[in-house]
Amino acid sequence: MIGSTAYLVTLLFASIALLIFLINWKTKLHPFLALLITSAVTALAAGEEIGKIPETIAAGAGDTLGETGVVVALGAMLGRLLADSGAIQRIANLVIEHSSPKAAPWIMTGVAFIIGIPMFFEVGLVVLIPVIYAVASQLEKKTGQKKLWYLRILVPAIAALACLHGMVPPHPGPLIAVSGLDANVGMTIGLGLVCAIPTVILAGPVYARWIAPRVKLEPTADLIDQYTGARAEVDQKELRTIPVWLAFVTVLVPVVLMLVHTVVQLVAPESSFEPIAEVIGNPIIAMLAGVIFAAIALGWTSGMGGERIRSSFGDSLKSIAGVILIIGGGGAFNEVLKDSGIGDAVVGATSHLEMNLILLGWFIGILLSFATGSATVGITSATGIVAPLIGDHSGAYVSLVVIAIGSGSIGLNWVNHAGFWFVKESFGMTIGQATKTHMMVQTLVSVFGLIFAFLLSLLFV
Repeated sequence: MIGSTAYLVTLLFASIALLIFLINWKTKLHPFLALLITSAVTALAAGEEIGKIPETIAAGAGDTLGETGVVVALGAMLGRLLADSGAIQRIANLVIEHSSPKAAPWIMTGVAFIIGIPMFFEVGLVVLIPVIYAVASQLEKKTGQKKLWYLRILVPAIAALACLHGMVPPHPGPLIAVSGLDANVGMTIGLGLVCAIPTVILAGPVYARWIAPRVKLEPTADLIDQYTGARAEVDQKELRTIPVWLAFVTVLVPVVLMLVHTVVQLVAPESSFEPIAEVIGNPIIAMLAGVIFAAIALGWTSGMGGERIRSSFGDSLKSIAGVILIIGGGGAFNEVLKDSGIGDAVVGATSHLEMNLILLGWFIGILLSFATGSATVGITSATGIVAPLIGDHSGAYVSLVVIAIGSGSIGLNWVNHAGFWFVKESFGMTIGQATKTHMMVQTLVSVFGLIFAFLLSLLFV
């Protein structure tokens, strides 16, 4: 290995620049390929033996997928079954039934918050778009106020889904950071929710009230018809109706199981129940239990049948193949950073500085996410860079670093992010409108997430 601290720190920034170049410039490589190429080049430049480079890459990718990939797959299966069974629609209908002008944005915030627990941002928004259109259209008729209600309803949904996607396990981004920093999952969920609630309120209904009159969004007639007319209705006539309480219970099963372990650790760490709580609180076991519960409870209640449930599970895995590959590539990159001595060099270069790891993790996350167009790249790379600096910080502090990294990874979600274009096209926005709404909302979530994580960290330093 080439042992100069200055050289290795320089190599770190050069490898990040190479990653950004491969993804963003004319090459336009898929992030998975860019991560593998960057990993190999970085290992060579660091002086690692050529024969060991494939082993290092495979070990990093395999370890990360073993810890995170299974949870991501189970989460996708749960989310798809919730949608296909009609459970999500039952939750969403509450918005329509209680959609007074004052309450509607807050109800949408709550519904999106619950839906966002197991679902990816894009999946959750796909489910909510018909509801957003229906509620906004009704409120326009009730109040006579045109070009106002679409953003009043949409912005809270974006804020809630983005916040949970970036800050709270069992979503893949936070889980990558949890694994890389060896954080406690249950504690990260608990602290993440503490940070998420005020963040969503400020970036959601509060910001929506301010921005809606200034943007004046009005989707085209074709879009309104698409999402409120017959073409937008899911054909579930042959299925029985899911009770609302069961829909909520199903969504919360894995989260509650993960939180059980943390509660037991705090209340009765030496009890005979602690080993059991550790097992059921494991992310893989908790998500598996959630999927099994959903398959039995929702499948039986709705009358889906085994074949339809299996088809739902199969379809769910098709949409996450790219995410899983990026996670594996990020694991390979992190392993190279560790084995090359770059992590130790960063520690050596910064050991004499009073560095705030929460701010550092957030900054690296938002920088790489903005530069590469991938929140996953941002969070995996930030985790690998920050991990050697964690030292003997408390478990709560490490969880707050995870939350800060996740918050950073969702900020500045602009034209090089697929989510930006998805929101823009779904609501017929101009680039300027999408920038003032979607990008600004996610950036506010990112900044407020950092602020609340930092304030909580003052208790755990």
